[in-house]
Amino acid sequence: MRAELLQLAADLARRGEPFVLAVVVRREPYSSAHPGDMAVITADGGYHGWLGGNCTQPTVKREARRALFDGQPRLVSLSPSPGREDRPGVTALPMTCHSGGSVDIYLEPVLPVPRLLVFGPSPAARALAGLGHAMGWLVDGVDPAGDPAAFPGADRVLAGPSAPELRALAVRAEDLHVVVATMGECDEDAVASALALSPAYLGVVASRKRFAGIRETLAARGVPADQLDRVRNPAGLDLGARLPEEVALSILAEIVQVRRARLAELATEAADVAAPPPEPEARDPVCGMTVVIATARHLAEHAGRPYYFCNPRCRERFLAAPERYLSDAAAGAAR
Repeated sequence: MRAELLQLAADLARRGEPFVLAVVVRREPYSSAHPGDMAVITADGGYHGWLGGNCTQPTVKREARRALFDGQPRLVSLSPSPGREDRPGVTALPMTCHSGGSVDIYLEPVLPVPRLLVFGPSPAARALAGLGHAMGWLVDGVDPAGDPAAFPGADRVLAGPSAPELRALAVRAEDLHVVVATMGECDEDAVASALALSPAYLGVVASRKRFAGIRETLAARGVPADQLDRVRNPAGLDLGARLPEEVALSILAEIVQVRRARLAELATEAADVAAPPPEPEARDPVCGMTVVIATARHLAEHAGRPYYFCNPRCRERFLAAPERYLSDAAAGAAR
């Protein structure tokens, strides 16, 4: 595996950008790919690395796009005879490279990890940051003084409820979970800053009486009632928690419950909705490979009609004898 691709994957993961890591796990001659060859495919269609000849790339990009859509890994087998590769757990697709080889490629979608934003510090807030870190989540703590020691388990500690870095989190708000445990210090400002991020979960550690006062103040500031209705108070499942660690556990349990319920909803929606509509495609008249028209880099015109190619060699061969390949294509269609 190439170190620069692993570094690219690490950078994308750190920035919370989804991508697919593709690795060749099996090949049969005469494929130019070898086990261990890899590529990183980003959500915008960027393709970095090597998985074989140009004829594999459009198929891999298309399957990577589907993997990002449903979040499920898959094993793709590209073969001149896909019927014989038809086996459980394998997506068998045609390989039209002239080499005649086959290649199996494992696609692993890497989606952003959940992010936990904790306003504090308080004993419960510190315990929650530690639990979130143990879960492998990205944890940001907000401390009025910006003291890194305030949240030992956090990836970052921001200064104050209106820190400039908070605005950057709005980009990934769909996977953001926020807990306000300021315990009377800047409660209203912290809740207002959290609401501005439109997080998937927002819980406030406070008594119902105290939160009623926070809500009244924010409503007077013009915060809409429907936004305030999204706040969970008291935060956490009713586990009878008393100690800070127990309170933190109850809150994280509620976040997991909310998150898993939402993921189940998305899975149901994905089952009812087809994969993203395929982009218009054309068939390379030389090798028979499917080419996405919008991103095709090699094209030519013959008799007033455009033709698209998977690589420059196919284009050159077509231009040298277009009638030959068009007649071959017509004969193949007739069969």
